[in-house]
Amino acid sequence: MAGSAPEGWHSITPRIFASDPAALVAFLKGVFGATGDFQLERPTELWIGDSVLMISGDDVRGPIPAALYVYEADVDAVFGRAKTLGATVIEEPQDQPYGDRRATFEDPWGNLWQVASRNG
Repeated sequence: MAGSAPEGWHSITPRIFASDPAALVAFLKGVFGATGDFQLERPTELWIGDSVLMISGDDVRGPIPAALYVYEADVDAVFGRAKTLGATVIEEPQDQPYGDRRATFEDPWGNLWQVASRNG
């Protein structure tokens, strides 16, 4: 349906409410190479691959973390950057029986990230 979502966006757009959203934006740029600039007066729109993620401060609603599954070409590299930038390791990169190579980490704001690449 035309006009139902901004051009290029998907029907479902994840949004994270975080304390210090500017620092979360910097973290995501460092880990995923996300593009977009921090916005103080409105939600920040970050692009990771072909998807947009909205980041907002927690001043109105309190923090609302997310659990997100992100496909990336090099799981091990993304995972390494996340650890370097302060993420807590949940699961080291490993091949899964369903065909993904996956790693899991929690960022300093309590968001759970599963990073994967489809093998074959």
